Amino acid sequence: MLLIFIINKMTLKRKTKQKEIIEEQISKIKTFFSAEELYEIIKQKYPEIGIATIYRHLKEKEKGKTLFSYLCERRKIYSTEKKSHCHFICETTGKTIHFDLDNIDFIKNKVPGKISSIQIEIKGICNDCKNA
Repeated sequence: MLLIFIINKMTLKRKTKQKEIIEEQISKIKTFFSAEELYEIIKQKYPEIGIATIYRHLKEKEKGKTLFSYLCERRKIYSTEKKSHCHFICETTGKTIHFDLDNIDFIKNKVPGKISSIQIEIKGICNDCKNA
């Protein structure tokens, strides 16, 4: 019995002031964000919180499925909601334009399972370059 208690106690995550600060900042962000962007926000008021602490916390939240990650320009970005993450990349300038999909019905019947989120990267010539 004692051994089970010790093991269970070891797996519990401590609620620290640093975690509370990070959580508070995440709750204020309504778009996709990177660990570095979150760090820049936090370090202005709490310089004692390091980037490694932020990475560990984000990894823990992702593992617990309370934070979702996507790849954006070869960087990991996060969101508090499962949602689509779509890019249009201009082949002329390399500029990345984020866009939302209102409806994904066009792909639902093609996927052999239930869709929870999507990430799409489309390449082409942007309107600015096309009209230039």
